[in-house]
Amino acid sequence: MRLLETYELGPLTLPNRVLMAPMTRSRAADTVPGPLNAEYYAQRASAGLIISEGTQVSALGQGYPYTPGIHAEQQQAGWRLVTNAVHEAGGRIFAQLWHVGRMGHTSVHGQTPVAPSAIQPAGTIFTPSGLQPVPTPRALAAGELPGIVEEFRQAARRARDAGFDGVEVHGANGYLLDQFLQTGTNHRTDSYGGSVANRARLLLEVTEAVIEVWGADQVGVRVSPGGTFNDIHDDDPAETFHYVAKALDEFGLAYLHVVETSQASPPQGLDHVGGPTALSRSAFSGTLITNGEYTRETAEKVLAEGTADLVAFGRPFIANPDLPERFERNAPLNEGDHDTYYGGDERGYIDYPTLSGVS
Repeated sequence: MRLLETYELGPLTLPNRVLMAPMTRSRAADTVPGPLNAEYYAQRASAGLIISEGTQVSALGQGYPYTPGIHAEQQQAGWRLVTNAVHEAGGRIFAQLWHVGRMGHTSVHGQTPVAPSAIQPAGTIFTPSGLQPVPTPRALAAGELPGIVEEFRQAARRARDAGFDGVEVHGANGYLLDQFLQTGTNHRTDSYGGSVANRARLLLEVTEAVIEVWGADQVGVRVSPGGTFNDIHDDDPAETFHYVAKALDEFGLAYLHVVETSQASPPQGLDHVGGPTALSRSAFSGTLITNGEYTRETAEKVLAEGTADLVAFGRPFIANPDLPERFERNAPLNEGDHDTYYGGDERGYIDYPTLSGVS
């Protein structure tokens, strides 16, 4: 079974190819991870690799209440609890570095959200007082962009000092770096807008900065070609994301992590190139992770075809801490409780049974 084969990822030997995808769970009180978070991740240490939930690189980078940061000493200390617990359980964990850009709210951090251009996204956003319209962001000045790069660099240093095994740059799902990539959210006329090379500039600068901290073989990047989540789109996603994958290939990254579908939003404009993972494979020669509603059977198929090297699972890992064992034994999966996905306490977080717990 290919899902259970080992895999060499930079300096790490993964015991299987069943990765835990990054998932916001909104259970970090005051943005600081604690013992509850440590137990949650340690329960899932049998994953080939855990990629942490999105972890904001600055206060302004936070989009939702109760998400963890990695830009302050107490946050770094909280993450050290998590990494220690995962390592003691025999696991491996990368930190996902995140800036939400325009997908934030003044009530969360007291500031106007920022974006490449002052374009208000459609829809609402979860805030401490419930769902609210997403505000119109402030367009970042060109002189502010080196500061964004530096925030990612400093977050990468804190992630290293917190004991992570590597980091993933979040360039997907309609957040800041993705907002710069896509034409629907980037109407700039300076060197960070217009051509695909200009729109990709910030992602590449951030990636280079993070590599300077970690080395390329411990850095991954996540992208969502053709993605529409968070009211985002691109006029020619095949051109944009082929360029991005090819440019990222030059770095010798640990991996490129490709989102096939996000929150039931299918990718657009990529049918003629076989979809997000196939497009990325055509331009990226390194390790490729695919993520998007995979089952045991469909994951086996994509690995057998060679379209991807590793498969990341999201919601199945919420309800099944022992997902690799369940795949090995072809055991039934627990159903997740949607009402407890975001926020709350240990219910729906650390109380799902394992096979050993019900046998």
